[in-house]
Amino acid sequence: MLDIKCKNMSKFGELIDVDIPVLFDFFTEYNGQSTAMHPVMRDVAAALGDKAKVIKIDIDKNRELADALRVKGLPTLIIYKNGEMKWRHSGSQDAADLIKILETYL
Repeated sequence: MLDIKCKNMSKFGELIDVDIPVLFDFFTEYNGQSTAMHPVMRDVAAALGDKAKVIKIDIDKNRELADALRVKGLPTLIIYKNGEMKWRHSGSQDAADLIKILETYL
């Protein structure tokens, strides 16, 4: 699982333009629901290994990206594959559900 800072949109483009699903977790450290998702994201990453990527993005450090993607509620979970958004959800999810959703894009 990666915790990254996207300094520009081209870096984000590189992250999503891959042939495996990429799950983004947009969060802030001061939002309880966001921080509660951290262990869930670790479990998803561990379960899927190299079949998918799981990336946490702190919106306080990536405001431009969060604004461009219209991230409002936290946590916001988005799956991309081959540069295209496939799924989006605002609010918590459990690991089993996220794994099932990601598996549909493998």
